[in-house]
Amino acid sequence: MTSGDTPTMISFRNVWKRYGSLDVLRGIDLDVPTGSVTCLIGPSGGGKSTLLRCVNHLEKIDAGRIEVAGELIGYREKDGRLHEISEREAARQRADVGMVFQQFNLFPHRTVLGNIIEAPVKVKGESREQAEATARDLLDQVGLADKADAWPVQLSGGQQQRVAIARALAMKPKLMLFDEPTSALDPELVGEVLSVMRRLADEGMTMLVVTHEMGFAREVADQVAFMADGRIVEQGPGRELISSPKEERTRTFLSSILD
Repeated sequence: MTSGDTPTMISFRNVWKRYGSLDVLRGIDLDVPTGSVTCLIGPSGGGKSTLLRCVNHLEKIDAGRIEVAGELIGYREKDGRLHEISEREAARQRADVGMVFQQFNLFPHRTVLGNIIEAPVKVKGESREQAEATARDLLDQVGLADKADAWPVQLSGGQQQRVAIARALAMKPKLMLFDEPTSALDPELVGEVLSVMRRLADEGMTMLVVTHEMGFAREVADQVAFMADGRIVEQGPGRELISSPKEERTRTFLSSILD
């Protein structure tokens, strides 16, 4: 599937997710083109983080389908019906998708270098030497070349989040998912994480980002989707949607956080 001449990296089609009687996602349709940045914005509880977690099958959808690079996620289609794949197969799919959470989730008992090389060595079977060389290069890219032997507790929140980004990139993912990566940071540390994300965008990394950073969404996002009550209320180019939203619900939200 393509968007114009650009292949689609993530395709959501009529995606529903329920918790008991509560519909958290209600028929989501969205395409994330390869090499683009898509930001999901909207009020808390609107379904943004849930949608992100469905891409990795960390949350199981109740209806619809999600494809990454043309591959159906979490399920196999047989005789016109979807059958859930094994956890081993789901783990293989997750290995191609980097994810950065609100909390940094670094292993406290491993150094920065140890955190980054863990998955490439254990999951992808890379040699320790190869994994370390990649890790040091990534640390240099995120401005932490001197922190390879530090422990997570010795780092600021911003530094820990940059390590978390480097750790995700070490798996050489097809795309990156960010779930409010700056929300747990002190305000003065937000910029250092966003600058790393801007560089990734400039390099053509496909990114799906849940964020409250409207400046980032306006300047960096190729498209922004405003979500509320489990639905995409409005979507469009980042600068255009944030500057001139068409829907009243979007205008109300943006006026409440931009004023």
